[in-house]
Amino acid sequence: MKQRSKMTLIERLYLVEVVKGVKLTFFRLLKNIILHPFELIRGQHKAVVTVQYPDERRPYPERYRGRHRLTLNDDGSIRCKACFLCATACPSQCIHIEAAEGKGSLEKYPARYEIDTLRCSYCGLCVEACPVDALRMDSAQHPQIYPAKPELFIEDKQTLMKRSKELNSLGKEAVVQKRLEEIKAIEINPEQDPYGQFWARKK
Repeated sequence: MKQRSKMTLIERLYLVEVVKGVKLTFFRLLKNIILHPFELIRGQHKAVVTVQYPDERRPYPERYRGRHRLTLNDDGSIRCKACFLCATACPSQCIHIEAAEGKGSLEKYPARYEIDTLRCSYCGLCVEACPVDALRMDSAQHPQIYPAKPELFIEDKQTLMKRSKELNSLGKEAVVQKRLEEIKAIEINPEQDPYGQFWARKK
């Protein structure tokens, strides 16, 4: 672990550090204002470039923490064992699980599994805590923007399982592209219901 170094007298006065910060910000501002047009003409994108999302998007790294999903077994059943480790590790306390007795070799399963995405900080600790790889955030999608109803932001077990089914059947790129098309449709006509029966189930 890197030890915290002691500040010198000049650093403790903060005046020199403030001047350094202003100088850095000012020169980067000048660089983006003056050099940006020339770099665009030459085909270089080193300056600040606005990404016109959702028409354009930058590729996300594989470790990007996107929307949650519950993984499935080969037979389509939920992999979660309702051990509550994800809910225990969650610093925001946004995961709610109700366990039920399983049948046969299955000891327990989540009868109810909900994530309150309004409280979630997308830190990924729940994914790291899961011992059976039942929860992932590898969907490469932004968090969902629902209408102004707090209850809609609570994603239940069926929603989280559906994401895994779509990801397994369509593939990551196709799912992301489908989501982008939904966002474009909302921008064109905000009053429409692009999610169809989803809202009817949530009401």
